[in-house]
Amino acid sequence: MNLKFKNLAGVLAVSVFITSCSLLGGRGDKDVSQATGWRYNDPDYGGFEVIHDFEQPTGPGLVLIEGGTFTMGRVEQDVTYDWNNIPRRVTVSSFYMDESEIRNVDYREYLYWIERVFISYPQVYRRALPDTLVWRSPLAYNEPYVEYYFRHPSYNDYPVVGVNWLQANDYCIWRTDRVNEMLLIEEGILSMDPNQVDENNYNTDAYLVGQYEGVVNQNLPSLDPNQEERRVRLEDGILLPKYRLPTEAEWEFAALALIGNTYDERIYERKLYPWSGHNVRNPERRHRGNMMANFTRGKGDLMGVAGNLNDNASICAPVKSFWPNDYGLYCMAGNVNEWVQDVYRPLSYEDMESFNPYRGNIFTALERDQEGNVAEKDSLGRLRWREVTEVESASRYNYQKADYRNYRDGDLQSRLQDDMTKWDNPDDTISTGGMYVQNPNPGANDYMSLINDRARVYKGGSWRDRAYWLSPATRRYLDQESSRPDLGFRCAMIRVGSPAGF
Repeated sequence: MNLKFKNLAGVLAVSVFITSCSLLGGRGDKDVSQATGWRYNDPDYGGFEVIHDFEQPTGPGLVLIEGGTFTMGRVEQDVTYDWNNIPRRVTVSSFYMDESEIRNVDYREYLYWIERVFISYPQVYRRALPDTLVWRSPLAYNEPYVEYYFRHPSYNDYPVVGVNWLQANDYCIWRTDRVNEMLLIEEGILSMDPNQVDENNYNTDAYLVGQYEGVVNQNLPSLDPNQEERRVRLEDGILLPKYRLPTEAEWEFAALALIGNTYDERIYERKLYPWSGHNVRNPERRHRGNMMANFTRGKGDLMGVAGNLNDNASICAPVKSFWPNDYGLYCMAGNVNEWVQDVYRPLSYEDMESFNPYRGNIFTALERDQEGNVAEKDSLGRLRWREVTEVESASRYNYQKADYRNYRDGDLQSRLQDDMTKWDNPDDTISTGGMYVQNPNPGANDYMSLINDRARVYKGGSWRDRAYWLSPATRRYLDQESSRPDLGFRCAMIRVGSPAGF
């Protein structure tokens, strides 16, 4: 072939290759679909919008906890012989957690908002109040704490206590909405609206389905040729994921903070506490001998001797007392115990998944009308959710049983009679409050257990606990509607996208 024609053929081949790459979405053009060749973010191509190279911002009060693998469970002798924290290696994905426990002033802000907004429903405010009577003791003079601990400004930065598990979850819902509302205000989409009343208040889920309008400053410009503007969508990345209680695995992983004693994926020392070493005193020269946490050193010794109050706290201490762990989290041992999301089972460690272990799943779906539209929001401005039914589970392969709190442990099929035969009760009329009982109608001589679907895990040790409970692996439980003067909480949030950012 003539050399001239050879060169021309090569130029044409390169030209065709470049053109085809452009049409099919080459690597250099992120605004071209690799699947269809259509352009993103272009109204001439329909206006399909795509956000590139997005990284989740950190929400107020949160710290990024880079995930990984660790051995969850017992690291010292099981002195209670509960055998409820058998060691098992698991992996936790990255997430965010509050730098400190929720403070009294934080919870009072929440109470102020719901009292101001839910004018027609004063019972919402009353149900949210912490139980200040948890401080009362039959043989101690703690009445000043009943009256002053939650309200007095001297205790603003102290952890809120007397809050049960249900109240803590409600706080997380409220915090999600307030943070996302402020993000929309800062973006110029909504205007400040201090006059929200009853159901006319900002709720993230209701906003996303179009059931909350608010005071609109300006909507986002739409690239859809059939509309000029649009509301914010989840795909825009403006709204943050939901605040929630951490799972037990997340809490334990964050408390141990293994990033401080690893080298090239080798953990050279398993931690007993959130700090390195096996002692509860600070080994650094400047602070040598000082306690690393707020706890009870011995019977009747809650803070040391006058003139040298070692932990400087007779009860709780301000939430940023002592030294943070290697993730920057304060008081992951001592001060107050903390609620986690999980329902309690002694043998959860034998059944749980190796990735993001959690017990307590209740699968839900949005309520819809007969036309398939999302049902109207409730009187508090929130969408209505319902448990997935057994009929749905049977009719759709991707639906699972709705309630997995008592998976393989304590459900109807697990309850046994004296003759070791299963009860024949297809209607499942026996309450989970009677788990592990020997008789459907228990009497005085029948075995009973406090373990049921209402039992929730709490961890961390507190100002009135011995050092044993400071280990993140220890676990205890309490009814979800109960509260204590040494039990608080902090919030968590999932990390979406890359585990540690680009």
